[in-house]
Amino acid sequence: MNKKLETKAKQIVQSPTTHKVLLALKPDKSIWGFLGIVVFLIVPEIIAFIWGIEISIYAQRELIHSENFFQKQYYEFLIILFEEGGSWFNLAIGMALLIWFFF
Repeated sequence: MNKKLETKAKQIVQSPTTHKVLLALKPDKSIWGFLGIVVFLIVPEIIAFIWGIEISIYAQRELIHSENFFQKQYYEFLIILFEEGGSWFNLAIGMALLIWFFF
């Protein structure tokens, strides 16, 4: 079974269709592609590493006093995003995409 999976994986990696799909997924080399990777993948993780605990405490404190449904949803979303701190996995994905962007 392992041999079968291994040969299938090699076929997928060496397939020209796989190369076309990877090139289609690659972001355009423009300022918007660069900013998209940095702003949506790298900066939030860095913020979570540095100020994640403080943002969580703030959101929990404000959640108690919020009266509006949207404010409650906003503060709950902040707690979900930042209570664990940053994710090394997400940061690694962002860095890998940034490296892939330049090559």
